Amino acid sequence: MRRKTQNVTITVSIVDDDEAARRILTDWLRHEQGFRCLGDYGSVEEALPRIPDEKPGVVLMDINLPGLSGIECVRRLKPLLPATQFLMLTVYKDDDNIFSALAAGASGYLLKRTSREELFTAIRSVYAGGSPMTSNIARKVVQHFQALPASPSARIDGLSPRESEVLELLAHGRMYKEIANTLNISIETVGTYTRRIYEKLQVHSRSQAVARYAQRRPAAPSRTG
Repeated sequence: MRRKTQNVTITVSIVDDDEAARRILTDWLRHEQGFRCLGDYGSVEEALPRIPDEKPGVVLMDINLPGLSGIECVRRLKPLLPATQFLMLTVYKDDDNIFSALAAGASGYLLKRTSREELFTAIRSVYAGGSPMTSNIARKVVQHFQALPASPSARIDGLSPRESEVLELLAHGRMYKEIANTLNISIETVGTYTRRIYEKLQVHSRSQAVARYAQRRPAAPSRTG
């Protein structure tokens, strides 16, 4: 379900060990209407006991942190804050980090060189239920799923055949209406199957379910020559 962002103050917490970067982000938030920074932290160990009490709408999360990683921070906080959206803001764009972050509970993945305007657009989008990604990150995700063999009969443990079909279509970017037309079921039924998939996979969002799908599917054979 998408949340309205008009006339709403989006609360944000920041986890980043780069003090200069945190200062820039907090300054941006302070001067942008409709946003409020609740806190900024230089490590996961500092953030973990504080963010659950803050209950921010969005967390901007770095990956490479001293001690525990940002991915581990998301993994620990998401069950405590299911309504909070985690937006990774990092210099890393390798596949392992992308899918590990999404599987942990992140809903978006941006590179740190993202402009101020793009960042605020992404925060609004992730708060409203979207999954913003820097264009080259999104391309990596798309290419990964395009490389997967299309085999609707493939099963993920615990899911029914129909739930597996719905998840595969979700993973390939299909909207609820398209899935309903493909499987000849109602949009409401697609929503019911999707909720069951979330429950069985113990995830809270489409991006998490898709990341879990990517991790558990066999990779496509590599091409040679």
